[in-house]
Amino acid sequence: MENEPMPSEAADPGPFYHGTKADLKPGDSLEPGYSSNYGERRRANYIYLTATVDAATWGAELGVGEGPGRIYHVEPTGPFEDDPNLTDKRFPGNPTRSYRT
Repeated sequence: MENEPMPSEAADPGPFYHGTKADLKPGDSLEPGYSSNYGERRRANYIYLTATVDAATWGAELGVGEGPGRIYHVEPTGPFEDDPNLTDKRFPGNPTRSYRT
């Protein structure tokens, strides 16, 4: 598959967080294919997660929509990789511990 992530070289043990304005319930599954919570709301090919509360807070604050930003504890159900939008362009070495799956 074209967008299938490769396992992270960091092998980060977590815990992991996802910041958004979406009102999720325990047990909800985050899946790609829906409108992104950011920017022009294009179709999201990945779910993004981070191992730092600071980066999750950033995601929650930047999310599009009404209501408060929310931070959720999430568990990846498959492989994940470094988020190239941050690690290659803004923060070499991935100090934000940001990933996509």
